[in-house]
Amino acid sequence: MKKEIKCPACGGSIEAYANPAPTVDVVIYSPEKGVVVIKRENIPHGYALPGGFIDEGEQAEAAAIREAKEETNLDIRLTGLLGVYSRPDRDPRRHTMSMVYVCEAANPDELRAGDDAGQAAFYSLDNLPSPIVFDHDQIISDFKEYLVGERSLAPVQPL
Repeated sequence: MKKEIKCPACGGSIEAYANPAPTVDVVIYSPEKGVVVIKRENIPHGYALPGGFIDEGEQAEAAAIREAKEETNLDIRLTGLLGVYSRPDRDPRRHTMSMVYVCEAANPDELRAGDDAGQAAFYSLDNLPSPIVFDHDQIISDFKEYLVGERSLAPVQPL
């Protein structure tokens, strides 16, 4: 959306675009271990799926792989796109739009927290930590629907 704002230096009118910031989140799932959830070090504090902002010039799928590695130390293989989540209130910091990928870890025993994750662990889908921040409770609910065959995944684009 284009907005007219006042230039702080000269007082003139300039055009600014206020678009949602593109992000990715990943549901790293193992039938034996559960789903990976991180404890956030930054605001908003709480528990979340691994994820983050897409860098300029970066493909969303590559960002998902990078963010998973940075926050969990896991090498992942994307198995499908769960959905795109774009409610303006999904992130209290600003309007974001997240592509959410389902994936599996090649090295699940090497899970450890990194980047802005204070902790990272596998949790049973029936025993998740609290509070879950952003709209990740909805994403997890949608993922549960996928597991029981009530929802399908879209294919991912090759890198």
